This record gives sequence, C-alpha cells and structure tokens, in this order.
Amino acid sequence: MDHLKPLHIFLKQEIDRMQKVITIVRTTLTDLKLAIDGTIVMSENLRDALDSLFDARIPSTWRRISWESATLGFWFTDLLDRNAQFSSWLFQGRPISYWMTGFFNPQGFLTAMRQEVARANKYALDDVELTNEVTKLLREEVAKRPVEGVYVHGLWLDGAGWDRKLARLVEPAPKLLYTALPVVHVSAYSRSAGNKSKATTVYSCPVYKKPKRTDLNYIFPLALNSSVDPDHWILRGVALLCDVK
Repeated sequence: MDHLKPLHIFLKQEIDRMQKVITIVRTTLTDLKLAIDGTIVMSENLRDALDSLFDARIPSTWRRISWESATLGFWFTDLLDRNAQFSSWLFQGRPISYWMTGFFNPQGFLTAMRQEVARANKYALDDVELTNEVTKLLREEVAKRPVEGVYVHGLWLDGAGWDRKLARLVEPAPKLLYTALPVVHVSAYSRSAGNKSKATTVYSCPVYKKPKRTDLNYIFPLALNSSVDPDHWILRGVALLCDVK
C-alpha cells in the first residue's frame, strides 16, 4: 500500500506534469530540426520558438505548461534540477531534504505531508495545522530524514538576515540582497492535542515561489524566531522566496 501514501501520489502527479514538459520540449526541438532541414513546413509556432531560442528566451509553448524564469538558461537549469530530484525520489526513495522550488504544486506537497502525519497519529485532517522549525544545518549536513514531517531547503530571505547560531532573524548584511535560510523542518500538529512547540517571539513569514509577490506565487507562512517585535519585519516587507532568479 506504500504507493497509495499521499506523498507518493503527489510524486506521480509531479512526474506526470514533468513528462508533459519534456515531451513538448522534445517535440519542438525535433520539429525545428526537421523544419530547418526542409523536411516539414516551418509553422508560426515553430518560427516563434526559433526566434525565442535565438534570443535566449523561453518559447511561449514551453512557458505555458511549465514555470516562469528570467532566462532560457535558468529555465533549462531548473528543468535538469527538477528532473534530477524526481528521478532520485523515484528510484532511490524519498529524499532526506526536499527542494521545494522544484515542485509544480508546492501547496500539494505540504497537504500530502499533512495527510501522512494525520494518518500516522490518527488525527482528524481538519484539525491538523502546519508547524516548522528552522534547523542550524545546511543541506549537505543533514544525515537522515526526520521522524515525522519533512526537511525542505532552497529558501531565501528577502529583506532580512539570519543568525544560524541563535536561529533567528537579524538585520541583513550590507549589499546582500538575499540570505539563504538553513534547512527547515516542516511538520504538522493537532490543534486539539495542543502539542505545538511554543516560541517566544515569532514572525509569520510569507513564502513565495518567485520574487514577484502575488497571490498566485504565495505558498504558505513559515514561523521565524525574532528578538524584536514582528511588526519590525512586517514593515520591512520581509518574505521567503523559493527562487531568486
């Protein structure tokens, strides 16, 4: 029944979407080669794709079914990194830490994790909320998966810095636009059980997929420890970004 676990179902959905992207990319490039050789007619879509590739832009047919990126180079790097994470997960088992930036549906990933925690503890799903703790570890330093929940990495602080030793928000370093956040342990707890760890001062930091902060790019809030009133960071517009490109 392992294949019916929520995170495994989520993985299948992500791989299905990635396969569609790879198929469109392969079809476009194959047809372009044939059109350049004169074997098939150069359609308007192919001409647009050729112009985009020449200008290092993402062809519109690719962008519509994939993700936003600043340049074609960044987009292609993301394609390789996303595919590598899915392949590793599929053939070698669940990652120790997840690169949440590489998901089409990060909200679905968090929902699947909540479902697994709820099932394991026999919680009512409606009673389960997310909780998190920022570790002091970098991705390379994480040796094993958490007992419950997931580790995620690849998040960037915009508008603030991070003190790894004290595990809390600080003022950003001069001339540093973004600060990498250490690995975050994201799990879930039951409100009725009341077993959430309590922190003194916490800033509820919004997490976005991209630097463009819109409702479409919003994922969820992360609780970050702070030595000052959370209003300080709210006025600074502090947020976490999955991708800074």
